[in-house]
Amino acid sequence: MLLDFEKPIVELESKLADMKRLADENGVDVSEAVRTLEERINQLKRNTYTNLTRWQRVQLSRHPDRPYTLDYIEAIADRFIELHGDRTVGDDKAMVGGLADIEGQTVMVIGHQKGHNTKQRQYRNFGMANPEGYRKALRLMKMAEKFNKPIVTFIDTPGAYPGVEAEERGQGEAIARNLREMFMLRVPVICIVIGEGASGGALGIAIGDRVFMLENTWYSVISPENCSTILWRSWEYKEQAAETMKLTASDMLEFGLIDGILDEPLGGAHTDPVLMKTVVKEAILQQIEELSQIPTDELIHQRIEKFTHMGVVLESAPKVTGS
Repeated sequence: MLLDFEKPIVELESKLADMKRLADENGVDVSEAVRTLEERINQLKRNTYTNLTRWQRVQLSRHPDRPYTLDYIEAIADRFIELHGDRTVGDDKAMVGGLADIEGQTVMVIGHQKGHNTKQRQYRNFGMANPEGYRKALRLMKMAEKFNKPIVTFIDTPGAYPGVEAEERGQGEAIARNLREMFMLRVPVICIVIGEGASGGALGIAIGDRVFMLENTWYSVISPENCSTILWRSWEYKEQAAETMKLTASDMLEFGLIDGILDEPLGGAHTDPVLMKTVVKEAILQQIEELSQIPTDELIHQRIEKFTHMGVVLESAPKVTGS
């Protein structure tokens, strides 16, 4: 998948490939020209990917080749046992989870799961979980708490499933219950936004002691397209909406809504998934080690304080002038 802003880079890379091919066919030494063009391509990549607009980062967060939850689990876990079902309705395929061993550390891993092709996306409901998905997530969190295992969540969803049947089964209640229960979990909770982080569908598994975002991801109450539709009755203003909403990782860090940003390879996580998975693995292990040193009651206290202070605005009392 080629994004609009990547076309100049691809055109230069195509020229470079043609130059190398012609040189091989004719036995001509063009090493100097190749080196010059490679430097030009690298410089263009740096300029492009370090100065992306907010909408362009949203586009990168949705790239179909980006690693999803199960991709990360497969790469970072020495062993993974997937657990199914919410014990009430069924097994939501848009929410996956289970026990994983990472470098000898057992953790409960939970996350939204999309798909790499049309069939998988339909099977996973495009990463949009139903109420039973959030209830399954909570069941696994409580299991982790019972056995004193840290929890890691991967967030990547365009939102909770908005269908009538989801509302009938209590979508809002399921997410709200997760928020309340996650505040009081007596084990470390690490949350990582690996793609899209939209609305309550993301927040339903995102109350953690440490919340991180990958560099080219977004986190907001609504997507730029839907925001544009509500405000301007058209999707045409999605880029303007993205800029106004300030939904990127750097924005969230500036607002104090997340604890850190995990750098992606130049061009996005999909350009070097092996490196990206290594970065995520190291971050998880480091945070588990740090959080494990904090007493349980203090851990819960810090978690509550962290989230309750978000969005607090202090206003000074107006001056009273004498008559």
